[in-house]
Amino acid sequence: MINETNTSPESIVEVTMANAQAALIEASVERPVLALFWSQRSDVCIALKQLLEAIAQEKAGKFLLANVNTDELAGIASQLGVQSLPTLMVLQQGQPVDGLAGDQTEANVRALLDKFLPPQWQEDLSAAEKLLATDDINDQAKAIALLKDAWAESKQCSLAVLLADIYLNAGRLDDCEAQLKAVPIQDRQSAWLQVEAKLQLKREAGKAPEILALEQALAATPDDLAIVQQLAVALAQDKHHQEALELLFPVLKKNLGAADGAVRKTFQDILASLGKGDPLAVKFQRQLYALIY
Repeated sequence: MINETNTSPESIVEVTMANAQAALIEASVERPVLALFWSQRSDVCIALKQLLEAIAQEKAGKFLLANVNTDELAGIASQLGVQSLPTLMVLQQGQPVDGLAGDQTEANVRALLDKFLPPQWQEDLSAAEKLLATDDINDQAKAIALLKDAWAESKQCSLAVLLADIYLNAGRLDDCEAQLKAVPIQDRQSAWLQVEAKLQLKREAGKAPEILALEQALAATPDDLAIVQQLAVALAQDKHHQEALELLFPVLKKNLGAADGAVRKTFQDILASLGKGDPLAVKFQRQLYALIY
């Protein structure tokens, strides 16, 4: 059994004769193993060992750091062809696949690991998919934030389409359109075309009759705050959240206490309906804070 030396699960192991097979071979079938061949008589080895352990804790089990003390396990080092200390060796599927010899900078170590660890955007996508499976509005907002980060890092068309589709289903048509436009023309495949077609149908469907009537009433009496609030609420209920917030914010900018605070309350209710962490909510929450403070 692998003996862990740190609280992060399965992140660091001190190799012994008893666990060498499990730590260096068996573990590498499930995830990358980074073996450090070191000597406690070498300050360079000790410094590198400390650096690697810090990185292993940071990565929290995405790879296993296997420390091989060659003062005690010279035979294992010899079997694996280690010729100098310190030596780093990456093992996958029970076989050495890459490595570095000698003292290393943190940048060199991270560059080596990046070859074998999944990129951050894949982890963000996986986390977002789990959040999207729930019905919690705050989870949906967190998923959107994660997907935005994943898209920014990877520029994968599939991520952009997924994010655009989420915006579309939430009635955030402008955000959907902006996300679709961010995809380069040469990357616009069938999935992109499907979402774009759904967006156009949604646009053509127009707004609810109630909203159209309120917009006409507001055009006739643009200073009627009661109509402004009614229209904002109707827009939000019809999932036109951005338009609702953009309608209310200029009123608050002129008078934060408009309609005895009722406008501000409506504004904050719409923000709350979007969920914590939603990019649109964060944007307008910051604008509101700027007015207050």
